[in-house]
Amino acid sequence: MNKKLLTTALCAVAIHATVAAQPRHRREAFKTDTVMAHDPVMAFEDGKYYLLATGMGISWATSDDRKTWTVQPTAFIRDIPQWTRDSVPGFRNHVWAPDIIRKDGLWWLAYSCSTFGKNTSAIGLMASEKLSGPWRDCGPIVCSREKRDQWNAIDPNFIVDEAGTPWMTWGSFWDGIQMARLDHTMHLATAPKTIARRVALRDTSKTEPNPTSRYAGRNAIEAPFIFHHGDWYYLLVSWDYCCRGAKSNYHVVVGRSKAVSGPYLDRNGRDMVQGGGTLLIEGDKQEFEAAGHCAAYNMNGEDIFICHGYATKQNGAALLVQRQITWTDDGWPVLAKVANQ
Repeated sequence: MNKKLLTTALCAVAIHATVAAQPRHRREAFKTDTVMAHDPVMAFEDGKYYLLATGMGISWATSDDRKTWTVQPTAFIRDIPQWTRDSVPGFRNHVWAPDIIRKDGLWWLAYSCSTFGKNTSAIGLMASEKLSGPWRDCGPIVCSREKRDQWNAIDPNFIVDEAGTPWMTWGSFWDGIQMARLDHTMHLATAPKTIARRVALRDTSKTEPNPTSRYAGRNAIEAPFIFHHGDWYYLLVSWDYCCRGAKSNYHVVVGRSKAVSGPYLDRNGRDMVQGGGTLLIEGDKQEFEAAGHCAAYNMNGEDIFICHGYATKQNGAALLVQRQITWTDDGWPVLAKVANQ
C-alpha cells in the first residue's frame, strides 16, 4: 500500500461517512450505508461484522448485515506500542493496511507501520480472545530497512493452509510480493521469498515512471491477499497506483496455485513472479475511477470480495466496495456487477 500525501482528506481518514452527508469532526458513532474505507479487511464474530481499515490506530466500523454500518469514533487499537515509533522513523500511529485472522482460539491482528515512499517499515502483531479486545502486543512479525532489504514490510495478509500451517504474504513495490511460513506464535519461521512481481526488479522498460515516489521504483504491485477455494489457492494483488483520488489507476489481478507457496499462474499460464496476472476488477469510470487493495472471504456460506474504490461522483473518495464472487466452470473467480452494500 504505497501511500500518497497522507495529510490529504482521502488518505488521512480511512473510515468515514460520505463527506457531504456527515459533519467533518463528528466524534460519536454514526450509521451509514456508504462507508469510506481505505485498505479494508473484514472479520465476523457473535453475529457482527467488523470492518477494519487504514487510519489512526486502525479505523473501524461494525454491521449486522454488511449494508448499514456503524462507524466508530475511536481507534480500534488505542495503544500502539512504542517500538513501532522507535523502529520506523516518522511513524506516528497512522496505521496502514491491517489484516486479521482467527486461529487456535485467538484473533491475530497484523498492521503496517511505515512512511510514504520508504521501505524502512515494520509489520506489527497483536492478539486477543475477542475482537472487542483487549489486544496485547506481540512485537514485530517482520521489519524491512532501506538499503538492506529489497522489499517493503507492509500490506500483510495471513493464510492458513489445509494442514493448519500459517503463512503470511506482504509487500509493496521494490521486489514485489513476499511470502514466508509462520510458526505457532505467528512470527516468521522461514526467510521471505518473492512470489509475484509486476516487472523484474531492475526492468524499467515496460512501466511508466512512478508518479508517487522516487524511492519505490516502478514495480507497481502491492496488497496481496490469498483466498482458498476448492483445490486452489488464489493470489490477488493490486497493480499500479492508489491514493491519488480521481487520478488513481489501481486494479486487481489474480493467479492461482495448488500449493499455498506457489508458483501462482494466471489464466494464460504465466507465472506471477514474471509479471503474470488476470484482471479481476478495475475502475469503470462511471461509479469508480479505480479499485484495489482487496480481501476475499467465505462468510456465512457466501464468497465475497471487498476493496476500496475511488468514487467518480465524489471526487475520488475511497469507498468500500463489496461484490459477490461466482466461479467459472474451470475455477476462476468472477465478480458480480451489482454492489452488495
